[in-house]
Amino acid sequence: MTEAYATIVFLFVLFTLLGSSIWIGLALMGVAWVGMELFTTRPAGDAMITTIWTGASSWTLTALPLFIWMGEILYRTRLSQDMFRGLAPWMRFLPGGLLHTNIAGCTIFAAVSGSSAATLTTVGKMSIPELRQRGYPEYMIVGTLAGAATLGLMIPPSLTLIVYGVSINESIIKLFMAGIIPGLVLAGLFMSYIMFWHFLRPSERPAPEPSMSIGEMLSESRFLIPVLCLVFAVIGSMYFGWATATEAAAVGVIGSLVLAMFQRSLTFSAFLESLMGATRTSAMIALILMGAAFLSLSMGFTGLPRALAAWIDGMDLSPIVLIAALTVFYVILGMFLDGISSVVLTMAIVEPMIRQAGIDVIWFGIFIVVVVEMAQVTPPIGFNLFVLQGMTRHEIGYISKTAIPMVGLMLLMVVILVIWPELATWLPNNIRQ
Repeated sequence: MTEAYATIVFLFVLFTLLGSSIWIGLALMGVAWVGMELFTTRPAGDAMITTIWTGASSWTLTALPLFIWMGEILYRTRLSQDMFRGLAPWMRFLPGGLLHTNIAGCTIFAAVSGSSAATLTTVGKMSIPELRQRGYPEYMIVGTLAGAATLGLMIPPSLTLIVYGVSINESIIKLFMAGIIPGLVLAGLFMSYIMFWHFLRPSERPAPEPSMSIGEMLSESRFLIPVLCLVFAVIGSMYFGWATATEAAAVGVIGSLVLAMFQRSLTFSAFLESLMGATRTSAMIALILMGAAFLSLSMGFTGLPRALAAWIDGMDLSPIVLIAALTVFYVILGMFLDGISSVVLTMAIVEPMIRQAGIDVIWFGIFIVVVVEMAQVTPPIGFNLFVLQGMTRHEIGYISKTAIPMVGLMLLMVVILVIWPELATWLPNNIRQ
């Protein structure tokens, strides 16, 4: 009864604070404060100060603002234009034509930016007008871009994986490596959808692209070299054990500044804007993490996570049934909260459950990213939908309809991960130490 009473109190206070438009980080701290005051004898103020300082001073968390800053710098360069020029000659031969530049462009930019919004904006500002000019259907342009932009959450460096790793005290590098193969598989599913459309709707195909010689194609491909070098510097340095996640983030920031310098596309005012943008985003995420750390401590004192884990264990659910239930839970939660908030809000309770069920926490990190990706393109609070609305001037309902096939492919990705968990665990298990 004590655990049931605590659950009711926690949920009531949480929804009351969230409904009053208080920042999520402050709402989490408020819930934790009430829990400490009602269910423990420990001074809530002392516990909050200690927990917040411990969580905020984590060395692992240093990678977060650096990766955000790297994405902000690249967003203000000519990277998207160069990527489109470098990719277009090779995508034109595939069934579906230049629509594949949405997928390939988002996949490449996701490897240098941990944000789906930055990926969507950077790739979309170049690909949308180019694809419209060439006569591709609007619903395919918008839908494929909405889905592909979510790859920014999975392919390292992923902000969501950093937050998840900090929340459960797991290796960020292993989580990054775990996201590479599933991210490429999901990109392959998106490209397969485009090919399927190509053969299913031949009447909607635009006019074929003009022919190019091999020399011209290779010449255009040179525009991809800078970003590919940056991808190797960031991800390769972590895989081969040359750098930690934080050091790789610093390498990425320096590389993006060098890239911007050679492009001569980053003015001093744009540099300051990138710095302030990274500061605002980092502060927002850090506040949420502080609140989540305090809430985890408060729930730990009440015994609620242990009781829930024991209850789940007593139900004797198979791991597959538990994963199916959590998929539904996170999809519904993602309709009302952003991805990072969904992760930190639930991890205090979900982590003991998955450990009790014997589910690999690295694998679960990739699973939770996939379901959080769905939340980015599902109404009413699908953040990518709002970004696309601002870029295309379409209604949210129209954009949501175009993204439905991509959500279906993400659900298929969950099934693939359940059937072949090695997709997420093989690379972390074989990482160079």
